[in-house]
Amino acid sequence: MLEDIVVTPHPNYPRADNYGSQDFDDQEDGREALLGSENRTRGIERIRPQSARVWTQVSGIVIESAPTLLLTTTGLLLTGELLDHVSRWRAMMTIDELIMIIPVILNLKGNLEMNLSARLGTAANMGELDEPQVRRKIILGNLALLQVQATVVAFVAACVSMLLGIFVPEPALAPVDTPSSIMNATLAFAIRAPRPHIPNPVRKPKSGFIEFIMVGSTAMLSACMSSILLGSFMCGLIIVCRHFGRDPDNIAPPIASCLGDLVTLCLLGVVSSVLITFVNTPFPLILAILLVLSATVCAMIVRRNPHVKNLITQGWSPLFGAMAISSATGIVLDVFATRFRGFPLLAIVISGLPGSVGSIFVSRLSTALHAAASMNNLSSQKQEPSARIVMITLLLITLPIEIGFLALLKAFGWLQLPIVFAVASVIFFCCAVSISLFLARLLTNFLWARDLDPDMYALPVHSAVMDLIGQLLLVLCFEIVSLLGTRLEN
Repeated sequence: MLEDIVVTPHPNYPRADNYGSQDFDDQEDGREALLGSENRTRGIERIRPQSARVWTQVSGIVIESAPTLLLTTTGLLLTGELLDHVSRWRAMMTIDELIMIIPVILNLKGNLEMNLSARLGTAANMGELDEPQVRRKIILGNLALLQVQATVVAFVAACVSMLLGIFVPEPALAPVDTPSSIMNATLAFAIRAPRPHIPNPVRKPKSGFIEFIMVGSTAMLSACMSSILLGSFMCGLIIVCRHFGRDPDNIAPPIASCLGDLVTLCLLGVVSSVLITFVNTPFPLILAILLVLSATVCAMIVRRNPHVKNLITQGWSPLFGAMAISSATGIVLDVFATRFRGFPLLAIVISGLPGSVGSIFVSRLSTALHAAASMNNLSSQKQEPSARIVMITLLLITLPIEIGFLALLKAFGWLQLPIVFAVASVIFFCCAVSISLFLARLLTNFLWARDLDPDMYALPVHSAVMDLIGQLLLVLCFEIVSLLGTRLEN
C-alpha cells in the first residue's frame, strides 16, 4: 500500500526550521537549487548542505537523466516501428479514421502524462507526498483528473479524425503501395512516431455515424486504459524516486512521454481489433456512453478533492495549441520525408531527444519556483535561479546518446552516414538541445510571471515547438550537406 512506503530524510539534511537563514536572492543559492538530487533544495523539507560540491550535484543529474533519455530514444524507435505494424491490422485497413486518430491521440495523450509527472514531481520535492493520507488524496485525485482529461482528449481526437475522413479526398482503387491522401493526412500529424508506411486500401463509403461511434469508443477506451496503467506507473515511479532520494524531475517527464505513446498505441491497436467485430452492433455506442458516465463520476471526485479541484479547468489551451503546432510539424515531415532519405528516422532523435531534455529542465525550474514561493510566501520576491551548470550538463548528457544513435544506424545498415553528414547532424543536434533548454527557461518564467503553473501549461507547448524546430533544423542540415555535394543513402 502507498501508506506503507516510508520516506526517510537523509540524515545530513537540516530540517525546514533552518530555512530562515536562506537567501534566495543570492545567485549561488538559486543555482544550486536546480542542481543534483542529493544536494537539491526540496521545497519546504530540505535545504542543501553548505559543503555540497558542484561535481556531486552534476553527477546526480548524469546518473538520473542519462538512462532516462536513452530509454526515451529507444521508446521513440519502438513506437515508430509499432505504428508501422499496427497500421496494417484489419481494423485500421477497414476504417481509415482509426489510422488518422493515432498521431492525434498520441500527441494529446503524451502531454497529459508529462503534465502529471511534472505536477507530482513538484509535489514530491515539496514534501507533499510524504504524509500517507495527503499522498493518497493527491494521487487518487490526479488519477481521477487524468481519466477526465483522457476522455475529453480522445473525443476531440475522434472528431478531428472524422473531419479528416470527410474532407480528405481518397483516390479510387489505388495500388496498395501507392502513397495516398490518407497517409498524407496521417503524416500531417505524426510527430512522435514518424515512421509509418500506411497502405492505401480500396475505396470505401464516406464516414458516417457508425464509423464515428467506432472510432470514438476505441479512442476513449484506449486512452482511459492507458491513463489507468501509465498514470499508476508514474505515481509509483515518483514515490519510489522520493523514497530512494532521487529527483523525479530528472526521471519522470521523458519516461511519461515515450511510454505514453507506446502504451497508448498498443492499447489502441488491441482495442480496435476487438471492437471491429462489434462494429455493426450497439456495443460500441453502449461502451462510449459508459465511458462518458465514468468520466463524469471522475469529474465529481476531482471537484471534491481540495488538492486537484482547481486543475480540472486548467491546461486545456496548451494541449490543443500544441496539436495545432504539431500539424505544422507534420507538414514539414510530409514534404521532406520522401525528398530526403532517412529523414523520418533521423527526425526521431533531433525532435524527440531535445524535447525530452527540455521537459526535464522545465520540471526542475517549476519545482524550484514553487519551492521559492513556498518559502518566501511572496510571489513578487520570486527570482529566476541561475541554471548554467544544469543546462551545460544536460547538453553534454545528450551528446553520447546522439553519437551512439548515429553509430547504431551505421552498424545495422539502416543508413549509410558519410562523415560530413554525421558531423553536421551532431552540430545541428547541439543547436536543437540548446534551443530547447533556453526555450524551457523562457517559457517557464513567462508562465510563472503571469500566474500560470508551468506544470500545467509549459510542457505541451514546449514539446510541440521543439518538434517543429528540430525538424526544421534537420531540413537545414540536409540542405547544407547537399550543397557540399554529399548524399545520404539507405
